[in-house]
Amino acid sequence: MAIDYRQVKSFLFREARLMDESAYDEWLALWADDALYWIPANIDDPDPANHISTIYDNRAHLEARIRRLRSGLAHAQAPKSRMRRVVSNIEIEEAAGGEIVTHSNFVLGEFRRGEQDVFIGRTIHKLRSDGAGGFRIFYKKVILLNNDGSIDNLTFLV
Repeated sequence: MAIDYRQVKSFLFREARLMDESAYDEWLALWADDALYWIPANIDDPDPANHISTIYDNRAHLEARIRRLRSGLAHAQAPKSRMRRVVSNIEIEEAAGGEIVTHSNFVLGEFRRGEQDVFIGRTIHKLRSDGAGGFRIFYKKVILLNNDGSIDNLTFLV
């Protein structure tokens, strides 16, 4: 399978926009049923079975996270964060079975209750074809630059 780099980059940019705009249902639709969404804590590449993670969600946990964010009961998101991110330095490679692995960097600005925070990190996406010319995310690992520091509020989508 030949990789269409423009299509993969467009997919990553679309995911970023959906997160920034709190388009929860559309964002969740990008995920495969066997999804894993992981944000390690304290070190970049721990064994999640033996180390705490900031987020370690499967598909059911992602759905619960979205239900909570939409419910109005996520008090850490009242008011909702305003966000914009820049995704850059995208590297794309083909993996076994036609899967695609991407590595990218991001800068995420978040504004809530008169305070602005900036998050910087690296993301690894693993994608597979959805059978209709698009992709589904089955693995996303977000390595925050400050993952060993204090993070006040990370209740939005990263």
